Amino acid sequence: MNVETTIETRTLESVVAEEYPMMTGVHLVPAKPHIGYSRLKRVGDAILSAVGLILLLPLFMIIFLCMKFENPHGPMFFSQTRVGKNGRIFKMYKIRSMVVNAEELQQKLIHLNEIEGAMFKMKNDPRITKVGRILRRTSLDELPQLWNVLRGEMSLVGPRPPLPTEVESYTPYDMQRLSVVPGCTGLWQVSGRNALGFHEMVELDLQYIREQSTTQDIRIMLKTVRVFLGSKDAF
Repeated sequence: MNVETTIETRTLESVVAEEYPMMTGVHLVPAKPHIGYSRLKRVGDAILSAVGLILLLPLFMIIFLCMKFENPHGPMFFSQTRVGKNGRIFKMYKIRSMVVNAEELQQKLIHLNEIEGAMFKMKNDPRITKVGRILRRTSLDELPQLWNVLRGEMSLVGPRPPLPTEVESYTPYDMQRLSVVPGCTGLWQVSGRNALGFHEMVELDLQYIREQSTTQDIRIMLKTVRVFLGSKDAF
């Protein structure tokens, strides 16, 4: 299945029904939270992301100058196709932490993948720039995703949005990750991040979906600040 070209106009249920006919009629999506929670979360996402983008402008300028010093011709930002809630395709934004042709070089490094399952991660990835290594260690490269949050494509808290190529390898069980709006941070990130494997990430994401609440979201955001700053698991 070519997820990138077909999943955009189809729901999670239709993707599962076509690819896994034996799952037809099986309710994959966990029980929905109270409607008041969903509305409050969206309002909070919009306000916090807008304020965050304004306050972070000076930091973006400093990062821009550092990147231009290292590579005068490289762009500061880059976008990547990701899969969101119910399989909707969107462009996720990041500060560039790798060389410009990083996605092309990944095919040559695929055999060095250190994460089991439908993800690609390398602790000493040669594609990462000097400035990019600092950005990743502190997760500053993720800050432009506040724009995705403001647009409603992402939330501050939720499962990380996967790549279309990763979704191609998903089982119906893994597909449940796509039943909610993806987030900038989540239970996986504050529970070990890249030190955990793909299947552990799925279990943590589904735990979050089952237990999602305003209290849990606040707890995860507070833990994110402590865990991500200098986290040894960020790579």
